[in-house]
Amino acid sequence: MCVAALLLVNAFVARPFAVPSGSMEGTLQPGDRVLVNQLAYAFDGQPQRGDVVVFDGIGSFLPYQAEPSGVKRLLTSAGLAPAGDTVYVKRVIGVGGDRITCCGSDGRLRINGVPLDESAYLLPGDAPSAVPFDVVVPSGKLWVMGDHRSASRDSRDHLGEPGGGTVPVARVIGRVDWLLFPLGRTTSLDRPAAFAAIEGTGGHGEQR
Repeated sequence: MCVAALLLVNAFVARPFAVPSGSMEGTLQPGDRVLVNQLAYAFDGQPQRGDVVVFDGIGSFLPYQAEPSGVKRLLTSAGLAPAGDTVYVKRVIGVGGDRITCCGSDGRLRINGVPLDESAYLLPGDAPSAVPFDVVVPSGKLWVMGDHRSASRDSRDHLGEPGGGTVPVARVIGRVDWLLFPLGRTTSLDRPAAFAAIEGTGGHGEQR
């Protein structure tokens, strides 16, 4: 009974996830264990700018391919098998309707014309982006980037592909709410306050 309850929780509510790379340093380190809230965007909720999300990159960062078999999919959803190399963790920078440009004369990203202060999470020493871009995020899509920009393959790397670098909201598995392990670094992951300056400038602008 306890095992069944655990499987249900992992499959539908909260799921552990091991950070696979250094693309989210210094927020998350390779091998960190985080807790993914799979109900964060249920009941018409939407990912917000600043959220750290886990998503399946098939069809956006990766070509379409066959989904895992039923047993493997069940084990992966329950956290009992590795998520595999189609799953990514990144920060949401823009939502549907946002225009994101890089970079202004001050070296910052701009969202709907508003400069974004990324000092709270961007890895010290990293520039917001070495790649210039000017994109409008389609409805139902997200523009995502790693916090370690110089070591992150993210939306910028897929600009020339059919999805234009954006990730469908439907492929988001959940929001990273907690860093669980190592124990000395256990903390909640809250949305950076800098994104509040962007609210009301475009996109869906929904608060949580």
